[in-house]
Amino acid sequence: MAFSESVPYLAPMDKTDLKILLAAPRGFCAGVDRAIQIVEKALAQFGAPVYVRHEIVHNKYVVDGLRNKGAVFVEELSEIPESHADRPVIFSAHGVAKAVHEEAQHRNMFAIDATCPLVTKVHNEAQRHAKEGRQVILVGHEGHPEVFGTMGQLPEGMVLLVENVNDVEGLTVQDPEKLAYATQTTLSVDDTAQVVEALKRKFPKIMGPGREDICYATTNRQESVKAIAEKIDCLLVIGAPNSSNSNRLVEVALNYGCPKATLIQRATDIDWAWVGAAKTVGLTAGASAPEVLVDEVVDAFRGRYNVTVEIVTIREENVTFRLPRSLEAA
Repeated sequence: MAFSESVPYLAPMDKTDLKILLAAPRGFCAGVDRAIQIVEKALAQFGAPVYVRHEIVHNKYVVDGLRNKGAVFVEELSEIPESHADRPVIFSAHGVAKAVHEEAQHRNMFAIDATCPLVTKVHNEAQRHAKEGRQVILVGHEGHPEVFGTMGQLPEGMVLLVENVNDVEGLTVQDPEKLAYATQTTLSVDDTAQVVEALKRKFPKIMGPGREDICYATTNRQESVKAIAEKIDCLLVIGAPNSSNSNRLVEVALNYGCPKATLIQRATDIDWAWVGAAKTVGLTAGASAPEVLVDEVVDAFRGRYNVTVEIVTIREENVTFRLPRSLEAA
C-alpha cells in the first residue's frame, strides 16, 4: 500500500492501535454530484474552455481537477472575454441572483444553471411570498454565495437577513402580518431551529416553507456526526474553509460531546500533535468533499497506526437530480 510522502512509514511493531469511526452518510450530496457532472459533460460536449462563475462547489481538490480538464473559473461574467461569449458559462451549485441571469442574457451568453434543485426550491418559495406581498426573512450566513443568490431573487427591501437569535430580537419589518421565512440549505439544524422559534415568538403570523429548507444531505451529515460524537476522542471533518456545511459539522461535534474537532482539506493538513494520544478518531466529509480524500486520510492514519475502520451508518441516501436538458444527451 502506498502512503502519502508526508506520512513517515513506521514499522508495524512501532504502531499503536487506533479505531476510526467513519460517519455515514458523508461526502458528496446529489446537488454537488450534479453540478460536477454538468461541468464535465459541458467540457465533453462543447470542448474547452468552459467558464464557471464562482467555484462550482466549495472544494479545492474538485475545482483544481475541473480546471485541469479545461474549466475556467471566474467571479464575474465581465471576466469572460467577448470573443468567448459563445462558450458555455455555468452557474455554481450555490445559485446566483436574478441579475446574473439577466446579465448573461444581455451579453447573449450560453448559460447553464447548475444551481442545486433544493436551492432553487428556496428561490421559488421566496419569490412566491414576495409576489403575495410578504416580506421574507432569510436565515443564513452573511457573505455566503447561497445567501447572495437567494436575496438576489427579490426586489430590494423584500428580504431581510438574520444569522442568529440576537438578530431576530433587533429586527424591524414592514408589516408583521405579512411575513415569511426561508433558510440557507447548509445551516446547523439545531441553531436554525432556535432562530425559527425566535421568529415565531416575535412574529406569530409568520409563514414558513412547506418543507424544511435545510437540505437532506446537511441534516444527514449532522445526524451522523451526532451519532459518533460521544464515542470518539476527536473528529476530523474533510471540507473547505469556506464550506458552510463542513464548518457546521465541526460545531455539531463539539456541541454533542466530542472533546475536539477540526476541519482539514486533505491528509497533508492533519496535525498529528493535535491528534495526540487519541484511541478513537471520528472521520466525516462535507457535502463537497469527494470520497478519494476520505481514503487518503484513512491511508495517512494507516501509515502511523494499526487502524481498524468501523463505518457508522445512520441511513442510506439514494437521491439523484436530473441534468439540464441541454446536457442530458452528452
